[in-house]
Amino acid sequence: MIDHETLTHIAKSFGLFYLIAMSIGVLIYAFWPGNKHRFERAANTVVSDEEDRPCP
Repeated sequence: MIDHETLTHIAKSFGLFYLIAMSIGVLIYAFWPGNKHRFERAANTVVSDEEDRPCP
C-alpha cells in the first residue's frame, strides 16, 4: 500500500512537470510565427482609433 508521503511526493513531482510542460506549450503557441496575424488582429479589434476617446 502507498503511504501518504509517497503519494504527496508523486503528486508534487507530477504537478511540477505538468506546469513546466504547459508553460513551454503556451510559449511555443504564443511565439509561433503563424499566430502573429491572429494576435495582431485580436489586439486591433479590442480598441480602435475611433473609440480611443472619452464618451460625450
